[in-house]
Amino acid sequence: MVLSLLLAAVGVALTVALAAGAIRAGALTALAGAIATVFGSVIVVVAGFAFLALLVLFVVGSVLATRYGFDEKQRAKVQEGTHGERGVANVLAHIVVPAALVLTAWVSPETLSTPGLAVVYTSALAFGAADTFASEFGLLAGGARSILSGKRVPPGTNGGVSLVGELWAFVGATATTVVGLVLFYLTRVPVPAPGIVLVIGVVAGFAGCQADSILGEVLENRGYLTKGTTNFFAMLATVVIALVLLGAFGVHP
Repeated sequence: MVLSLLLAAVGVALTVALAAGAIRAGALTALAGAIATVFGSVIVVVAGFAFLALLVLFVVGSVLATRYGFDEKQRAKVQEGTHGERGVANVLAHIVVPAALVLTAWVSPETLSTPGLAVVYTSALAFGAADTFASEFGLLAGGARSILSGKRVPPGTNGGVSLVGELWAFVGATATTVVGLVLFYLTRVPVPAPGIVLVIGVVAGFAGCQADSILGEVLENRGYLTKGTTNFFAMLATVVIALVLLGAFGVHP
């Protein structure tokens, strides 16, 4: 699974260039870009280019969603960062779990095989896309209600969901899973049957988004969690859901 020395050097150089580009474009702060470089390098060297590509496409999609209707979000004071940039907390919340999965599969393949890694890794990023799309596009639609009580809440409220936001969450989870499947097939990464991957990625990613909303309302609103830690624990929940579904389909992780 680990790349050869030459390919590893190319992968690291590519990761550095992509992070530098994201910093220059204002998508990441300098420190967040440095952290993304370290974790991204681990992912590409240990798991390969398909895994890095899926991570990069997730970041690109998130940036585009964040900047869509940004002026309106800024006027409502619900924008990400000052100018739409992602900081250290956001990057760590979305990259630590994928990197940990990759390292687990490398150190202990009997615990997490390559096909299992591909599915669970995709599911984790499917959650990230679902959560980002739901938040960024749902903010503009309005009509948010508490996920637990159903009462109307202001846009941007932790735990607030809307029909438009939920639809975008489904789109984010589905698009990420489909792209992941394509990348893995093109690079010949072993995966379970396409139908299994699609079901697990979409269901786990979408369910993780709901877990994020519940954690936000129950714990983040009370000051027990930050936005970053809420995202982190919701991604962990997504991984657990994906592993359970793998077992339900009779696929060894």
